[in-house]
Amino acid sequence: MNTAAPIATAILNVPMKSRPRKKTLRTRGARIVASAALPTSYGRFTIHGIEGAHKGEEAVAVRHGDLTRAEAPLVRIHSQCLTGDVFTSERCDCRAQLELSLKEIAKAKAGVVLYLPQEGRGIGLINKLKAYQLQDAGLDTVEANRKLGFADDSRDYEFAADALKALGMKSVRLLSNNPDKVQQLEAAGVKVAERVPCRPKTTKHSAAYLKTKKTKMGHLLSDL
Repeated sequence: MNTAAPIATAILNVPMKSRPRKKTLRTRGARIVASAALPTSYGRFTIHGIEGAHKGEEAVAVRHGDLTRAEAPLVRIHSQCLTGDVFTSERCDCRAQLELSLKEIAKAKAGVVLYLPQEGRGIGLINKLKAYQLQDAGLDTVEANRKLGFADDSRDYEFAADALKALGMKSVRLLSNNPDKVQQLEAAGVKVAERVPCRPKTTKHSAAYLKTKKTKMGHLLSDL
């Protein structure tokens, strides 16, 4: 695994064009509504269903170990990617990041993958496929989103922070290359004690996509 990067590095180069920040009143809080054993090829986990205070706020947490006894558990906040996670698409590195995260968390004293239904950086599955069509015509992932009228990244991590708190966490080691994710968690009251790079092998199909995320979205991918 890559050497962990200090949190100071993670907050540099924040992209100028991200999702619009809406000033809305929010009822805070999330709760665990279901739990079950989850044996996997990476190890034994416990899976939790989590719901938020607002309609449609839900997530799945795949937990290893006792999160309340670890000072800063290893955490991956993973946005749903049907094409990558399920159909093994190599247009992105989503499945590879998910697999790497499960492996590393299984080796750690405690940790969790928080799986969020934020397909296509928050634009939804069908719009993501429309963006793919535009990319096949020559646009990059950011240009395609803008062509469809969306922000470069429409994801919000306030509920994710609430879900982590429901699991008993106030400080985490975050598996991520995204400085915006770090900033949002910190703003929502979850301390990111360390950003741990999440860098599986880049394929010939995902290289251009990742380079765009680095140059246009400020993702921390120094090896590209």
